[in-house]
Amino acid sequence: MKFKFLLLNFYILIFSTTIFSQLPDDIIFEKYAKASFPQLKELLSMPNDANNPDELEPNIKWSEKHFEKRGFTTSRLETETVPLLLAEKKCRNKNAKTVLIYLQVDGQPVDPNHWFQKNPYEATLKEIDPEGGWKTIAWSSLFGKRMNRDWRIFARSTSDAKGPVNMFLTAVDMMMDKNESPNFHMKVILDFEEELGSPQLPNAVTKYKKQLASDMFIIFDGPMHITNQPTLTFGARGISTITLKIFGPVFPQHSGHYGNWVPNPAVRLSQLISSMKDEGGRVTIPGYYDGITISEKVKGILKSIPDDEAYLNAKIGIASGDKVAQTYQESLQYPSLNVRGMSSGWVGSEKRTIIPSSAVAEIDVRLVLESDPDRLIKLIREHIVSQGYLVLDRKPTSQERAKHPRICQFSFQNSYLAFRTDFDSEVGQWLNKGMIKAFGKSPIRIRTAGGSIPISPFVNQLGVPAVSVPTVNRDNNQHSPNENIRVGNYVDGIKTMYSILTERLD
Repeated sequence: MKFKFLLLNFYILIFSTTIFSQLPDDIIFEKYAKASFPQLKELLSMPNDANNPDELEPNIKWSEKHFEKRGFTTSRLETETVPLLLAEKKCRNKNAKTVLIYLQVDGQPVDPNHWFQKNPYEATLKEIDPEGGWKTIAWSSLFGKRMNRDWRIFARSTSDAKGPVNMFLTAVDMMMDKNESPNFHMKVILDFEEELGSPQLPNAVTKYKKQLASDMFIIFDGPMHITNQPTLTFGARGISTITLKIFGPVFPQHSGHYGNWVPNPAVRLSQLISSMKDEGGRVTIPGYYDGITISEKVKGILKSIPDDEAYLNAKIGIASGDKVAQTYQESLQYPSLNVRGMSSGWVGSEKRTIIPSSAVAEIDVRLVLESDPDRLIKLIREHIVSQGYLVLDRKPTSQERAKHPRICQFSFQNSYLAFRTDFDSEVGQWLNKGMIKAFGKSPIRIRTAGGSIPISPFVNQLGVPAVSVPTVNRDNNQHSPNENIRVGNYVDGIKTMYSILTERLD
């Protein structure tokens, strides 16, 4: 009995050590993460609002410097606005395959008044406080013996997507220190206008098709599954945008003098938008979902993703989701019609008793692979006509105002298409092996991400299969004030990229 008791305690000790202590490679990756934090802080310190081209040049020069330092050759792919940057590193085997890698360097605008720190471009380390908020702690804490993986680094573009840029450079550093190199040619394309929808990308891919030629395409961008488990994403929705402007009186009118007589454009815009969806959130425009069939096989793939929808709803702060489909993942397989903003008259301290002269709605339409954006735009436009509106692509004339009781100015832009790659494709199988090598288990494989990334020209014009390798925490506040990256995600991101770059591609 005594021997069995000792043996049982031995097994418990081994199990506890295996589960709860760090693996040796995790210690190494933390070491490299610590060494890279000063470089990350420097990169984050440079403003990178894509709306201000002058801010982007220092970011381009920084990227050139740091890729060349690691043995890449760089070249600017000039466009009508800001260049793309191509960094290349060849392997010894001239006949090896070529992997094209996408990284993004630009960021969204910032409003310092809504950030909980003095400078949104100064990387600030924080930990959660007992009340659930974030408390600033010393940056030097990152370099101590104890690194808390739940600490967050706050700054614009930490997650979207300068963090992944620095993860990639750090993974290359680790390979160089270990005298390792990929057995494939690397081409890295750095985008400095992603937050504008990469408007120059389609023409640039056509113009520089030879320089960008590759066998497969991987995108180091986007958030992981909400559980922070290793994730591969095999598709993304595209996006089209629409601006609707409903006209009322030429000038705002007194609501006492003209209430009940002058039609209110804000009310009419609300009614028009309401006519496009039912109470469950489904688009009611006939034909909007045509061509989309979710097979039992696909439903099985979607159900394999470990979503906790109750937790997701609670974290977002809603009681329940829309009823476009039965599950969250299934809902992402359909095109959306989202009102991303509305404006009319004045509110808050500027409120006044008037009938507004106009009302504006900004709409985004998320596209799936089966969606034809031109067809969907046409359906939406025809629906507006069916509601009694004269639809124009300009402001109405005085004659048109006098003749037509309902007038809508309609403008749109097709930004980029959806893409989707098969799980069992060569790039999918290769990345899956790399992730298993890194984490000892298969990653969560997502068929289609809800968001959009402007890489469809690479898929459609170069004819290469694409897969996204997300690394950042989903609750990162990207595009919003107080954007952040979780320290544990940053460390694991380096591990992910190192494992992929060292995985043999035969």
